[in-house]
Amino acid sequence: MKSKLTWMLTPLLVLCMSFSFAQEKSISGVVTDQNGMPLPGVAVLVVGTTTGTQTDFDGNYTITARVGQVLRYSYLGQKTVTRTVGAESTMNVQMEDDAEALQEVVVQGYRNSTKEKSSIASVTISAETIENRPNASFVQTLSGQVAGLNITTSTGQPGAASNVNLRGVTSINGNTQPLYIIDGVPVDEDNFRSLNPQDIASVSVLKDAGATAIYGNRGANGVIVIKTRQGSFNQGLQVNYTGILSFSTLQDNDYNLMDSQEQLNLEALRGAGRGATLTDQEIALAPTFDWANYFFDTGLTQNHTVTLQSGSENFTQFTSLGYFDQEGILQDSNLKRFSIRSNTTGKSENEKFNYSTNLTINYSESNEPNSIGSGAINRNYILGAYQSVPYITPDDYTNGADLLSPLLFSNTPLFLIDRLETFTRKEEEVKLIGSFQAGYQITDNLSANVTMSADYQNEIETEAEGPTSFNALLFGGAENPTSGYQDQVSIRQFSYNQVTSLNYNNTWGKHTVDAGVYSEYFKAHLRTFGFRENGLDPKTFFPGDGAGFIPAFVDQSTGAQLFVDNPFATIRNAGLFSVFSQADYDYDGRYGITGTIRRDASYRFAGSNRYATFYSVAGRWNIDNEAFMENSFFDVLKLRASYGTSGNQRISGNTYFSAPDLTRNFFATGSGYGNNNSIFLSQIANTTLRWETVTQGNVGIDFELFNSRLRGSVDGYVKETSDLFQSTPVSAINAVTQLDANTGTLTNTGVDLTLNYNILNGGDDGVNLVLNFVGNYNKQELDELPSEDGELIGTGRNGGKLFEYFSIRYAGVNPANGNLLFLDANDNITENPDADTDRVWLDKNIYPDFNGSFGFNLDYKGFFFQTQFNYTVGVDRFDFDLSGFQNPDNIGQFRSSRDLLRAWTPDNRITDIPAYDAFNRASFASDRYITDADYIRLRFASIGYSFPARLLEGTGLSRLRIFGNAENLFTITKWRGFDAEALNNTSRLYPTPKTLSVGFELGF
Repeated sequence: MKSKLTWMLTPLLVLCMSFSFAQEKSISGVVTDQNGMPLPGVAVLVVGTTTGTQTDFDGNYTITARVGQVLRYSYLGQKTVTRTVGAESTMNVQMEDDAEALQEVVVQGYRNSTKEKSSIASVTISAETIENRPNASFVQTLSGQVAGLNITTSTGQPGAASNVNLRGVTSINGNTQPLYIIDGVPVDEDNFRSLNPQDIASVSVLKDAGATAIYGNRGANGVIVIKTRQGSFNQGLQVNYTGILSFSTLQDNDYNLMDSQEQLNLEALRGAGRGATLTDQEIALAPTFDWANYFFDTGLTQNHTVTLQSGSENFTQFTSLGYFDQEGILQDSNLKRFSIRSNTTGKSENEKFNYSTNLTINYSESNEPNSIGSGAINRNYILGAYQSVPYITPDDYTNGADLLSPLLFSNTPLFLIDRLETFTRKEEEVKLIGSFQAGYQITDNLSANVTMSADYQNEIETEAEGPTSFNALLFGGAENPTSGYQDQVSIRQFSYNQVTSLNYNNTWGKHTVDAGVYSEYFKAHLRTFGFRENGLDPKTFFPGDGAGFIPAFVDQSTGAQLFVDNPFATIRNAGLFSVFSQADYDYDGRYGITGTIRRDASYRFAGSNRYATFYSVAGRWNIDNEAFMENSFFDVLKLRASYGTSGNQRISGNTYFSAPDLTRNFFATGSGYGNNNSIFLSQIANTTLRWETVTQGNVGIDFELFNSRLRGSVDGYVKETSDLFQSTPVSAINAVTQLDANTGTLTNTGVDLTLNYNILNGGDDGVNLVLNFVGNYNKQELDELPSEDGELIGTGRNGGKLFEYFSIRYAGVNPANGNLLFLDANDNITENPDADTDRVWLDKNIYPDFNGSFGFNLDYKGFFFQTQFNYTVGVDRFDFDLSGFQNPDNIGQFRSSRDLLRAWTPDNRITDIPAYDAFNRASFASDRYITDADYIRLRFASIGYSFPARLLEGTGLSRLRIFGNAENLFTITKWRGFDAEALNNTSRLYPTPKTLSVGFELGF
């Protein structure tokens, strides 16, 4: 019976096993590219299920599937491949380039295009040139990478904002910075310290009117569009970690400062300062202390980022966690940042509906010394580092009270040591940037889209001067023995932006039309509240804590009201509304034209001028697609042209909220006749104010030659700003002599040039060397200035440069007597020029005529080395620091340059340094210290090694890369100070450092 049952069940068991194996089987194979090279990271998915895998370093994969199921192979830049599972267990797949996907995407206003079909002047910077740099702000990293984009940083404060001008400066008193948009969110250009540069996928710089007119009243200074990273559909979880450690130090200077013996001997010679009281032996024994090494130190920076990205059939996610901690090279300056980002994208099964969300939450804490750039000997650490006499040392400091008498300027470094001990300034910031984008494909050709975005910032500033500090005791006075103060300010800013659009796209035959109509709504709110607490109890005081506050009271003996607090608050609102349209037409990939028109309204102007219209037209001719270009050495040759207008409604100041009420009459109260309380006119309303308008024409050529080994573009442009916002003279009948108005023009004319040449192209196993060059020439010209002679001192002259210097010309030292020599207006030598008649326009200003970069990228079998040299030509700055070091009146109080050792004497008549007692040494302001600040700087260098996949097998790693970077390593310049880059005439600035960093990337 048992054997019979076995005989009956055996066929059934075999059938069940066969059925089971038919249900599921293991499929393996190799995925290669069109050249037969293995492709790692290809997503392999069983269609209709959640079962999926990825190819390894050698393109191998294994997956379980049933016969008849479909496997889908997808990889960025490759055509998607599908294969049906059959009886075989091995399925090798060769993929092909997706030419359409590989075309460079060009951000073109509120829509994207391809490089071939774009008619605008724009440049897109990929993540590879932004990531792994030690800068807290990504803007500094863009320096030198885009032709026409002039980026200067006037401070080394961690996270500080940079000054950015695109194709020159387009306003005198208004905002000159580009509009920044992050994932559809317009953001404040002065604060990028809260954005993690490691999250950025690309940065697109939109230059001409064809690109910026669609942004209307905010596009006058160009637009910078930032896209952050996203996950990919059908992608398994990828985890990456990047760690960077950086060391920053002070750049060198060429002021050639004296040591203690030289300084004291000079003081003895002049009968001033400590040197006048010491013997030769005491001078010889004096120590030399370098205060620059005291106030500046090596700054350590650590930067850590972890990213996770993945995607299914209809959903993707990208998450990053970042920690950044940077010590400034100046004492008491640092930045600490925590950042979280979550980006998602999704689509419906029928792919008609799609959406994306982008959210970043950031917290930063920074210490930022104030009074930098000032002449405050008791507050500016930079002044102490540069100008403190070397024979005083930190051992001379005891406490703040001991510095009150005698009160000596030579004790400057001790005042500042006391401030380091007793002063606190801290900023805490929470910043959230979020956006939601959704689109629905109504028909095959018509879609509706909406982007809603918000930017929220909450900043708390705490500043406190301790009650026992030198400054508190100095300014407290006898009647206020318990002095000191604490400021606490809360600043909240929120902005909301929404763009709604209806888009139409259709192709028939050789014709393609892409058009859209849009509306945009923007609203911003600013709220501040703060107070100053005067008087702090040293027994209980702690910075940021209210325990040390002293209540206000009246001193019965003097009647003085002491310790009165000063509260303050601000409310500001701003708003914009716009409707606009854009249409693009392409014929056969050869000819294209794009038109834009936008109607804007701004809260800033009176009703009669609230609305303005901006427009542009742009066209292209893809010459390389013409039949007569076959077999030419041009792979790409495209001619572009555009013309149009854009506006600047931020005509005064640099924020949304500056000058919000210039169209209103204001009155103020005060003491009038007979000391009676009276009302006075404080502002006359100007209801005729309107936008500044930039009209720009651009002609450009894009080209690729010799199998695309030589690539580049050249653009010529003319930008004219009309209706400049500036003061104009009016009748004084109302006790007002100036009234704000729109008058005058400013024209920027220039050329942008970008070149890349693959001089060596050895492939994966050979040497690859790419040379690159970026350049811009820009000329400025003012016209129609509001004065009878067409000249405004401090602004410029008709036909001249913006902020052109107007001064007496220095001509050297009179060898006969050591006095200073000057040129009068007629080029005659004189010792006594007339400040009213002998000043002339110098044809010099602080803005460059030429700027850009050059360098190379070299790689060989995983090793890479790249450089970027930045250059600037045509900048002239006033070197106030040098004037101080060479000023003989500072001897005995501050440090001097050895230049003074060659001062004129009867035995040293041929020299560039006047006599110490030259009668006119301080009589005339001249161009003596206006100095050529042109430079060439090794802005960036990087060297490293990317480990090949075969070496990582079995380690669990998909990526391993190590690198070392250098920033601002050396500078060639005539400028003698610490930082030639600063676009500023202020002295005693915080210089940007030179930085060395090491780091590595891991992928799992």
